[in-house]
Amino acid sequence: MNIQTALIDKSHQPITHQLLVDLLKDYKRPNDKILALKADGLIEPIKKGLYIVGRSVGPERPENALLANHILGPSYLSMESALSHYGLIPEKVYAVTSMTTKATRKFETQIGLFTYTNLPLPYYAFGLAMINFSKDQKAMVATPEKALCDKIVTTAGINLRSISTAKDYVFRNLRMEEIEIAKFDTSTINSWLEHAPKSKSLEMLTKMIETI
Repeated sequence: MNIQTALIDKSHQPITHQLLVDLLKDYKRPNDKILALKADGLIEPIKKGLYIVGRSVGPERPENALLANHILGPSYLSMESALSHYGLIPEKVYAVTSMTTKATRKFETQIGLFTYTNLPLPYYAFGLAMINFSKDQKAMVATPEKALCDKIVTTAGINLRSISTAKDYVFRNLRMEEIEIAKFDTSTINSWLEHAPKSKSLEMLTKMIETI
């Protein structure tokens, strides 16, 4: 199997430096060949040690959610990116937003901006699901409830002190729909409160949802 055929087979996944070295095991200097593949546009760097197959090889690429999980780990897709995935917010999302237990940081890549916001344990680990995006592409994503809660607890200046302020933030600021929010599982959110940042705001969120 030549290298281009091998890359086509890997086009649906992020490619690590070690995987490239394994694919190039018959070359005396695999690192030199990796540089040549980059120069020829057959692979594109995402960050140090992580690549995707270049567009000249084929149109298939990893989903941004899958890439986000690989760029920094542990992490999961959340906030605007997850809410958009579920069709809960109308705005186009320009950054791929994730949560992590590591320090807050961002990665400017050739395919877009990936942001990671710190959350404490054990709250970080609540409300996660492995979502199947397409062929052989699964990524860790917040549930709708967790994605909204993450947005609230990590946005500076947002404190939901009453049902009216909760409604204003969710329906006017985020432009979510009541019919969708009414489906949220408030008992699940309440089970997170003991360990959640801004627990009073999340408690007010559940009270607001229960009025719908």
